[in-house]
Amino acid sequence: MAAAEEPENRRTGSSRATGRRPAGEPRHRPSKGPAWAMRTAAEQLTELLGRAPDSISALKPTNDGWEADVEVLEVERVPDTTSVMATYRVSLDKEGDLVAYERTRRYTRGQIDRRG
Repeated sequence: MAAAEEPENRRTGSSRATGRRPAGEPRHRPSKGPAWAMRTAAEQLTELLGRAPDSISALKPTNDGWEADVEVLEVERVPDTTSVMATYRVSLDKEGDLVAYERTRRYTRGQIDRRG
């Protein structure tokens, strides 16, 4: 190997560094795994309710896509432990489109769940 030759990856440049992909290389699609489902559920519920979720408390795959329980601050109060929270069950299809949602529970932030 001649000293002037560069390794293959250095000559062509990295698509990661330039932000461009070589011709014919498939475009990277985001994974449709749990993290993707959580972000998608939170984004779509935010759009519908006009309030950003506080957290995702449950997530599970279904035959049709994903189901998530999303915690949302509904009424902010002082002290914070008296603020009213709600749990929404969000159903996504396999493409990530929200197909259903419902409020399943309302509670104060400081309330301890005594179930199970």
